[in-house]
Amino acid sequence: MSPLARRRIIQFRANRRGYWSLWIFLVIFLISLFAEGVANDKPLLVIFEDRLYFPIFETVLETQYGGEFVTEAEYRDDYVRELIENKGSIYWPLIRYSYDTINYNLPSAAPSFPTRENLLGTDDQGRDVVARLIYGFRISVIFGLVLTILSSIVGVAAGAVQGYFGGRIDIISQRFIEIWSGLPVLFLLIILSSFVEPNFWWLLMIMLLFSWMGLVGVVRAEFLRGRNLEYVRAARALGMSHLRIMSRHILPNAVVATMTFMPFILSGSITTLTALDFLGFGLPPGSPSLGELLAQGKANLHAPWLGISGFAVISLQLSLLVFIGEGVRDAFDPRHNI
Repeated sequence: MSPLARRRIIQFRANRRGYWSLWIFLVIFLISLFAEGVANDKPLLVIFEDRLYFPIFETVLETQYGGEFVTEAEYRDDYVRELIENKGSIYWPLIRYSYDTINYNLPSAAPSFPTRENLLGTDDQGRDVVARLIYGFRISVIFGLVLTILSSIVGVAAGAVQGYFGGRIDIISQRFIEIWSGLPVLFLLIILSSFVEPNFWWLLMIMLLFSWMGLVGVVRAEFLRGRNLEYVRAARALGMSHLRIMSRHILPNAVVATMTFMPFILSGSITTLTALDFLGFGLPPGSPSLGELLAQGKANLHAPWLGISGFAVISLQLSLLVFIGEGVRDAFDPRHNI
């Protein structure tokens, strides 16, 4: 590890708020990555007649447990559970509901209040709120990460070309960005939603068309400054290709500025997806979504646990990302002293 990288790690750890926020975020995200093993309506393990079954990874027919139907076993059915427990044992995850599992034995009409079985209650369709929060957290973070990485790649490439070559390329690109950034993104999404049913990848591609402009200005300024440095001029005089000069001599300086902005771009991407889901133009109906949970809380004011749960998770998620971003910014700032 280089001394510079070691110094940045030490500086990041010196920012206690950002350091602990990173660990808390990683733990929560790791739990959500294995959501199927934490919240699922299928058992983790079934031992039946000295044989091991893993229902979350494989399809086990009811007839294999001695049932009557040649279909996948419904483990929440009392009849199937009795068949298994008579000749074996069944091991459930911590939460016995998936994000789309409907609880038909509610103590009151949906949305039902929190109980021991549903710790944060259910939504207006009888689905467990905790399970939907776990799955919703995962899909929002993955969406934000993918969008941040792709938009950073496109934005860095566009800014590098503008800043390095300058001249007409820079002027034409700047005018294009000014026009493109002025387009109403939300209205375009609403119009396109009437033609195409939104899904994860469709939303990702649409948002990528507009989110890449966030880093162009920073990278462009770095390349405008770096192209006139002495060692860059020397490399050009020695016949080194433009691509190699950009990637080896100027880009490392631009990456520093890019890294400080990425946590904030990630939080902005998550906020955008949440807003679209809240307005009903995001993920398909039934998908685990934090924005959809907020919309349910707005529509069911008599069930405050819906809005409070969604708001708490989104607030925690964005706060952790902002604190991490502040820590990264301090770590990459050469003027920051430990």
